[in-house]
Amino acid sequence: MPTDSALQALAILRDAGQFKWYVITLLLVVIYVYAVELEKKNYRAVFAGLAFWGMDWFNEIWNALVFHFTNYAAVWMAPGNTAYLILIGLNIEISMMFAIMGVAATKLLPEDKNARVLGIPNRFFYAVVLSAACVAVEVILNAAGVLVWEYPWWNAGMPILIFLIGYLPFFLVAYWVYDMDSMRKQALTAGAILSFDAVLLVIFAGILGWI
Repeated sequence: MPTDSALQALAILRDAGQFKWYVITLLLVVIYVYAVELEKKNYRAVFAGLAFWGMDWFNEIWNALVFHFTNYAAVWMAPGNTAYLILIGLNIEISMMFAIMGVAATKLLPEDKNARVLGIPNRFFYAVVLSAACVAVEVILNAAGVLVWEYPWWNAGMPILIFLIGYLPFFLVAYWVYDMDSMRKQALTAGAILSFDAVLLVIFAGILGWI
């Protein structure tokens, strides 16, 4: 039996009647962020951003599958007001935020990838700090009731899994792609992550019909 929060999310899931015009502005912001990096020929930031976005899509897909197979609740859900709820835990606003975050995260990195911050390799340092910051934001969103957690092992009292699964891999993969020694490798890696997501969506949405 679905939880009340799951039922609230299902009531607006992929409901075009929820559309708000600010989505167009958000889309333009995403386009602008990537256009600026392309103008500067900062392709590594572009591919790092796409890899980060693809990592989030993978998480959102398995999260939706948790609800599909349990018929109880997803690990996280977004039943609050939105312009469009894509998956049970992913609205259009969240997706656009993640599309930008990976690019923004590269702006903190020193050019010397071997430099250390407080004695810690800088890529790992910033991945940990940014992941912790994101978890803190999620705790606030949960307290506001717009991001709902139903499982005892994924909540404000047990944030380690949110940190380890929900964010740290995103930043580590984005920085890994950013530091690759050729644009071809960056493009192939980001493309592989997004392609894998697309295959999962086709399999689970098309064949199993859960979308």
